Amino acid sequence: MNIYVIMKRTFDTEEKIDINNGVVEEDGAEFIINPYDEYAIEEAIQKRDDLGGEITVVTVGDEDAEKELRTALAMGADKAVLINSEDLDETDQYTTSVILAKFFEDKEYDLILGGNVSVDKSTGQVGPRLAELLDIPSVTTITKLDIDGENVTIERDVEGDLEIVETTLPVLVTAQQGLNEPRYPSLPGIMRAKKKPLEELDLDDLDLDEDDLEAKTETIDRYLPPEKQAGKILEGELNEQVQELVGLLRSEAKVI
Repeated sequence: MNIYVIMKRTFDTEEKIDINNGVVEEDGAEFIINPYDEYAIEEAIQKRDDLGGEITVVTVGDEDAEKELRTALAMGADKAVLINSEDLDETDQYTTSVILAKFFEDKEYDLILGGNVSVDKSTGQVGPRLAELLDIPSVTTITKLDIDGENVTIERDVEGDLEIVETTLPVLVTAQQGLNEPRYPSLPGIMRAKKKPLEELDLDDLDLDEDDLEAKTETIDRYLPPEKQAGKILEGELNEQVQELVGLLRSEAKVI
């Protein structure tokens, strides 16, 4: 089975992030594999171990993403591919999906996995866009994946409920929290990862023209949420507190 994982390098949201003029300051920021993509990598490893085959992890980005690709290899992936897009001034989900579709154009694939969303932009668009360009079925927010020959049965999270989807290979799925528990790279895995193939491609290798990859969206601003204000303690008799609360909800919170 030919298994691919589309992975993204994102900043670590558990670490301090500085924003300057709407742009995340990369100097000093910690970067990791997008957490939802870790579920995709883990699921790929489990399916490979059960059904046989090979896992290739693919990312679009600059050379700094090699670190995260090596981490994916240390987790258990077989090969990695970095598509270097640093020559592009601006990219968005359209750009990434077109680049990936070109990469997959001459590949044989049975299963493509990715994270449901990335923690930096949270659009959840790249997976479905790629599936549309490849003309294969896609199922998002999956929490269980069973493969029997060419038949695929999927459970997916739908706002607190569960939906069961049946389809066939090839298919693209995006992983939701709860699909599995991603493993940590072991020391032997880290040592083996150094010898596993990591291929770097540029846009010329894929016969892509930068003019055809122009971003379709523009980020106008990016900002931190306002600091939480101190709460108020209502005093007096119960009826007085109720009257004051109603007044605050009307005059300050403006919810009534």
